[in-house]
Amino acid sequence: MATIEECREALDRLAENLAGASGDLRDAAAPDRSLSCHLSDLDVTFVGHLAGGHIQDVRTVPGTPERRSEIALTMTGDDLVALVDGRLNFAKAWAAGRVRVQASLRDVLRLRKLL
Repeated sequence: MATIEECREALDRLAENLAGASGDLRDAAAPDRSLSCHLSDLDVTFVGHLAGGHIQDVRTVPGTPERRSEIALTMTGDDLVALVDGRLNFAKAWAAGRVRVQASLRDVLRLRKLL
């Protein structure tokens, strides 16, 4: 099972990838949205803000936040690490129920490009 630290490192790698992205990937990361990623096996949520191709102000909160983000993901820590590492396909994980997404359809399509 992935630790909170390993999951935070995975989010940091995703943030670095977004900051250095160009073309379609950069466009997918451009919207200004609140973002959360609840890790069901660790019962913690990473909460931050996606703006201008960067994930900003990331903090860890216990459980699920009271206010739902515009893009809210739920998965296990292992799945988060695998998604960021490219070992797990986002679309297949979403279709299989391993990743749950609460967001607009447009944001879901953008997420597919990011993950």
